[in-house]
Amino acid sequence: MKQIRYSYCIASCLLLVLLSCGTAKTYKISSPGKNNELIFALTETGQPQYRFSSFGKSVIEPSLLGFEFQDIKKMTDGFKVVKTEQHTVNETWEQPWGESRKVHDSHNELIVHLQESNGEKRLVDVIFRVFDDGLGFRYSFPKQPNLDKVKISNEITQFTFPFDNDVWWIPVHSENSYYESFYRKTPMSKTDTINTPATFETKDGLYVAVHEANLTDFASMTLTKTPSNQYKSELVPWADGVKVYAQTPFQTPWRTIVVGKQPGDLVTSTVMLNLNEPSKIDDHSWIAPSKYIGIWWGMHLEKYTWGQGEKHGATTANTEKYIDFAAQNGLDGVLVEGWNQGWDGDWTADGNVFSFVKPYNDFNLDEISKYAAMKNVRLIGHHETAGATKNYERQLDDAFKLYNKMGVNTVKTGYVNKYLDKKEWHDSQYGVRHYRKVIETAAKYHIMIDNHEPVKGTGIQRTYPNFMTQEGGRGQEYNAWSADGGNTPEHTATLPFTRMLSGPMDYTPGNFDFNYKTPQGAKVQTTLANQLALYVVLFSPLQMASDLPENYVGKPEFKFIKEVPCIWSETKALDSKIGEFTTIVRKDWEGRNWYLGAVTNREARVIKVPLSFLEKGRNYTAEIYTDRSRHRL
Repeated sequence: MKQIRYSYCIASCLLLVLLSCGTAKTYKISSPGKNNELIFALTETGQPQYRFSSFGKSVIEPSLLGFEFQDIKKMTDGFKVVKTEQHTVNETWEQPWGESRKVHDSHNELIVHLQESNGEKRLVDVIFRVFDDGLGFRYSFPKQPNLDKVKISNEITQFTFPFDNDVWWIPVHSENSYYESFYRKTPMSKTDTINTPATFETKDGLYVAVHEANLTDFASMTLTKTPSNQYKSELVPWADGVKVYAQTPFQTPWRTIVVGKQPGDLVTSTVMLNLNEPSKIDDHSWIAPSKYIGIWWGMHLEKYTWGQGEKHGATTANTEKYIDFAAQNGLDGVLVEGWNQGWDGDWTADGNVFSFVKPYNDFNLDEISKYAAMKNVRLIGHHETAGATKNYERQLDDAFKLYNKMGVNTVKTGYVNKYLDKKEWHDSQYGVRHYRKVIETAAKYHIMIDNHEPVKGTGIQRTYPNFMTQEGGRGQEYNAWSADGGNTPEHTATLPFTRMLSGPMDYTPGNFDFNYKTPQGAKVQTTLANQLALYVVLFSPLQMASDLPENYVGKPEFKFIKEVPCIWSETKALDSKIGEFTTIVRKDWEGRNWYLGAVTNREARVIKVPLSFLEKGRNYTAEIYTDRSRHRL
């Protein structure tokens, strides 16, 4: 990614060494704007601990740090501070796509080098980066004689709050393996183990989100409730119980705490992105956003089937009809599910039956690819694995090579199964390794990825911008078959402050037909204007027009879907109340036009929106879509 401005310097004035009531030293560092402060210290027994405050209010009370291992002594106490380093970074970098075109990275960094005082005198560094919108910290284990290969059994990292705050949360693995749950709002004391991002409203008026960044070759972090107002990191294990296999030198993901005075401050935070590495892809010319339709919703409504038969959806003739519709309406992609061999019967029982290079006989990949190219429409491929990652990895290069040859530059992947390869969690180190391999292999063949049933997002799209979007939440499909009736209006008014804090979501909005019937009674529980607003409220650089093509014909509101951008040069979150309503405004990539989306829960309301974000001295024309009408001002 293009580096616009960069400065880096030693700044000893950022660090204050103070004497506590004993002999222990306290190390303090503030954010560039002085609104956030991190304090590090060792306890009397040499246990590392940190605390964090924002706007003069305590966010995290003293909380312990450290790791435990299988077969070797834990690294949780008996430490001394060998030395510290302090740095300042102030740079602006540009994204090939995103919610903002330019990202400002301004932080102060404190590196604490620790060593055990006795015994093997092993080493670990704790790195803190304090931003005006939050904190990131990670552990770094250098190469050393007495610490080589390790099996991590427990991460001690604590998040101790001063109050029993309210928290929006979803459970870990009890309902499904891929974050597809409704968010609950309860006091912390009513929770057990929860996923991140977890969003808190504190008793003294702050909004806080705990998550992680740059999840690389490590287990995902969940949060286990402990006594008092505290959570502890709980890493998702391998099937054998080991949390992480590692060898020095290695670093953990960043643990992140984002803080704001308003819910919208969490939405616009760039802490997670700034804690990831710059792009490893030099040429971004092949990476582009897309607006697409797909042979998909028809399967969920049982109009089509994924497998062979009279109702098979992914036929040559049907796909070409979808391509025609896309071309006629300025959409640049068509997703095709059910094109490849393996869908017949109960495909979820054994994903090893899938071939990712052999199409069904009624799907002529070569003909369809040529037809799509002639119409200037991109095919979006589909690789459902049913969680059989080993089978997928064996075919990965051949599958992407085939797609590259056919001009298919985007693939939607899927992992519909409780476990990967019958035993490993999606969000374990096993899953993290697999998903990264897919992204890296896809990049070799200039293919973009839309990952469903994923591990949660942690900002990896900065490093691999071909990783465009993913699911990781209850999307539109729940409105076709969910036994609970489908997604509620409260759900989409909650997502911007919870799931969306982990990155783009392929929610697939755009339903225009509200009169369909399903055996489970599920349906879209929102209005047409709400479906349009979701294109602004829920960010994804790949956006789908999810309904059947015939449901868009003759509908003037379809104009909005065709015209609304997928990527943005600037984003602002205006007046919002989590789970009740939100208003988000975004400027298009060229920086000319603004798009405002507002959604509410079941309650009708009037929201006053100040237009102070508009540039002074310019005339604007407003085109407004409401549930009553569409008009221009």
